Amino acid sequence: MKDSYHTPVLLKEAVDELKVTPNGIYVDCTFGGGGHSKAILGKLTALGKLIAFDQDEDARENLPDDKRVIFVQQNFRHLQRFLRLNNISVVDGILADLGVSSHQFDEPQRGFSTRYNARLDMRMDQRQSKTAFDVVNNYSEQQLHKLFEQYGEVTNAKTLARTIVQIRQATSLRTVEEFKNGLRGIVKGNPNKYFAQVFQALRIEVNDELGALKEMLKQAPPLLKPGGRVAIITFHSLEDRLVKNFFRRGTFEEADENPFITKEQVNELIVITKKPIIPGEKEKKQNPRSASAKLRVAEKIMMV
Repeated sequence: MKDSYHTPVLLKEAVDELKVTPNGIYVDCTFGGGGHSKAILGKLTALGKLIAFDQDEDARENLPDDKRVIFVQQNFRHLQRFLRLNNISVVDGILADLGVSSHQFDEPQRGFSTRYNARLDMRMDQRQSKTAFDVVNNYSEQQLHKLFEQYGEVTNAKTLARTIVQIRQATSLRTVEEFKNGLRGIVKGNPNKYFAQVFQALRIEVNDELGALKEMLKQAPPLLKPGGRVAIITFHSLEDRLVKNFFRRGTFEEADENPFITKEQVNELIVITKKPIIPGEKEKKQNPRSASAKLRVAEKIMMV
């Protein structure tokens, strides 16, 4: 496994919180460089099993030569389906380290980073057709405004959307540099921070990251054995809010205020981390990308 591919965040904390059963079956939803998977495998016997999901073809290169590992090159939103295809109906634990791997940021041609000039791509799964270029060039002003406001929390999202629509009629916005140069006149505050927020919004949209996270979370409770745990590492408030609320309530639907409806929402999870676990100063210094990470853990309730 290549250490340069991705430095796993909150490695010890996440794996410790899973309370790995030596003969258990575990899912790493975001295999990446394989750091978390390696730590889980280190706690499993020859009878244990690890199912590693990653939609990025590049992650396959990091697979260990280990009979206990099943690699699934798919988005974790298809968790249940591909576990079933491998004759697995329940598991002992599920781990997900969300966001972009260091490898994806550091590969210029992938278009994730504001540091390199490349095509506006940002696809985690190279097999999908929609790229960041498609979003920038085809979305309406209203759609762009909404996604920059919601997913990037960009202060002047409305102005940004309007400017993109104006510029794209006269200029190509095919590459990172063309995109940044066209928008320099409306940048608010620190340009690096501003474009980081803009790129985050585009990346979330291209990969439907929040939609995929919701689908995966909904599949977790029925897949977990009683006493099994789900551990999720998030990197921004949008993801963290979804995880926190789902762990607490077991649903994304708002509670019905109708006094005549007494439908009881059953939550099969109990929250283990009342407050999220965050990296210590040492980890933040060694790996600056870990600074915004939050780990939340929930456990499937034991049947009485």
